[in-house]
Amino acid sequence: MSDPFPDTAESPSLRIRIVFGDAAMIGPGKADLLEHIRETGSISAAGRAMSMSYKRAWMLVETMNKAFKEPLVESARGGAKGGGASLTETGAAVLAHYRKLEEIMAEAGAARISAIQSMLRDIPGEK
Repeated sequence: MSDPFPDTAESPSLRIRIVFGDAAMIGPGKADLLEHIRETGSISAAGRAMSMSYKRAWMLVETMNKAFKEPLVESARGGAKGGGASLTETGAAVLAHYRKLEEIMAEAGAARISAIQSMLRDIPGEK
């Protein structure tokens, strides 16, 4: 499948936030954090990759872990054996569902987004 919004300076981006009442929400920031944790094996490295403090990254992980029936991230403290973090099976599933939903929405909305984009004013150097 081709990307309806290829990465160019003129391409719009679609960002979704799913709110499950007052206690739970997942959006682009939390999804990106999960992705970085999966890639780096570390909450602190994931936070750094996103220009986020370790405290903020840890707080977001705790929030997600408390919101879902099963934790999304498991972590081990540093020390002689070293520390680290990884996505649980549930965390990997939540991330996969979220990314697939982004893809579906981008494809389904491509024509509408293009229609809206065509109504934008020309901005020198941007469009």
